[in-house]
Amino acid sequence: MKVGILGAGGIAGTVSGTLEQMAEISCYAVASRDKAKAEKFANEHGYEKAYGSYEEMLQDPEVELVYIATPHSHHFEHMKMCVEHGKPALCEKAFCENADQAGRIAELAKEKKVYVSEAIWPRYMPSRKMIDETLSSGIIGKVYTLTANLSYTISHKERIIRPELAGGALLDIGVYGINFMLMHFGDDIERIESAVRFTETGVDGDESITVFYRDGRMAVLTHSIYPRSDRKGIFHGDKGYMVVENINNPSEINVYDTNDRLIKHMDVPKQISGYEYEFLESIDCVQKGRIESTSMPLAESVKMMEIMDEVRSGWKK
Repeated sequence: MKVGILGAGGIAGTVSGTLEQMAEISCYAVASRDKAKAEKFANEHGYEKAYGSYEEMLQDPEVELVYIATPHSHHFEHMKMCVEHGKPALCEKAFCENADQAGRIAELAKEKKVYVSEAIWPRYMPSRKMIDETLSSGIIGKVYTLTANLSYTISHKERIIRPELAGGALLDIGVYGINFMLMHFGDDIERIESAVRFTETGVDGDESITVFYRDGRMAVLTHSIYPRSDRKGIFHGDKGYMVVENINNPSEINVYDTNDRLIKHMDVPKQISGYEYEFLESIDCVQKGRIESTSMPLAESVKMMEIMDEVRSGWKK
């Protein structure tokens, strides 16, 4: 399938490194507001065409799937543009800035019957099923709590600290903690409590989020743009606990009993990078005429944004 990349920044380059190794993908076109930048990107990553405007690329009849790699602040605009041009789109997380935007995109995609999905890669990975099956097996008994963290030293990045680019920890990395929780605990939520520390520019730099479920379970999530954390996701049960190494891109899963003895170890299947799974599913959906992903339905992207809206509503500067 011929892929067009909308945006020629860092994440576009990282993902292109995977696309170049996929037999199912033809690196066809890249678009940037700067034609020279697009041409440089195309030469570096083997794209056939380079465009100096997004609209021009979307008018190319050869483009079959668009990967949106622009800042969060532009996701709504660029997904809308893709849908209006009839181009299936896979959009980098976070899906939008808020739930209102996400809902409008979902409605438009269904109205125009154009495929749109959020590129939050753990949703599509084999590790998701491995985690769920292990929890369902009862090996750690009744699960009471989930803890997950994700922090990177990214406070120096412009897109992270600038409010006009929808920066901050929540939209960039907090989305992974919330996604991890929703994938494995669901969304039957009673209430959410959160604490935050803002940067000098006014975006959230650190936050903790505690989610209480109606069935008595609890999830505690932490994110920061300053330190590097261990990135673990841990499920705590009355017969033991399960540790997922790196909620962003799980590498292994270890299960311990109540005496801290390792009783089960699982490595995830070998992969190019992990990005390939979201593209493989998108290709399959587009070829079958579906307008949304099964791993990340539009309703789930909207739900993610609703939770983030609720979290932010309780913050005070």
